[in-house]
Amino acid sequence: MAIPKKILKYLDSAKTGYKIVRHKTVYTAYDAAQTLGVKLNEIAKTLVVKADKLYLIVVLSASHRLDLGKLKKIAKVKKIEIAKENVMQKIFKVKPGAVTPFGALYKTPVFVDRALLRSKKIIAGAGTHEDSVVMTAKNFLKATGGTVGDFSKKK
Repeated sequence: MAIPKKILKYLDSAKTGYKIVRHKTVYTAYDAAQTLGVKLNEIAKTLVVKADKLYLIVVLSASHRLDLGKLKKIAKVKKIEIAKENVMQKIFKVKPGAVTPFGALYKTPVFVDRALLRSKKIIAGAGTHEDSVVMTAKNFLKATGGTVGDFSKKK
């Protein structure tokens, strides 16, 4: 399956240097790291979180776990939970596990964990289970337009 045109168009318009990498079908960040032969801390794990009545895209290193309590404080919300899989199809119009970290595509706020930005290169899903995008941490942050915070803990 090809990368959706709107993702490529968005990345080009964001003027961030990136490289597309095709690989075998993967459904988890761990599988992506194994398939691409890279460390887990270089893989961006993209999650959808329901915060009060708003959906957020949360991006963290695959070598870390999300700390909902810390994210709740950073996002300044009262209630927070991982969104159900059907939300991805209903709201984001993508298959579960294929949400990209580029919130502007979905008009959704993005939160990027600081630990992920310590990697020289970041590999993130590109809207399919067979494609990833590789870019520097600086370009990744620019492309996501995310708010940076500390909301993860090492596995």
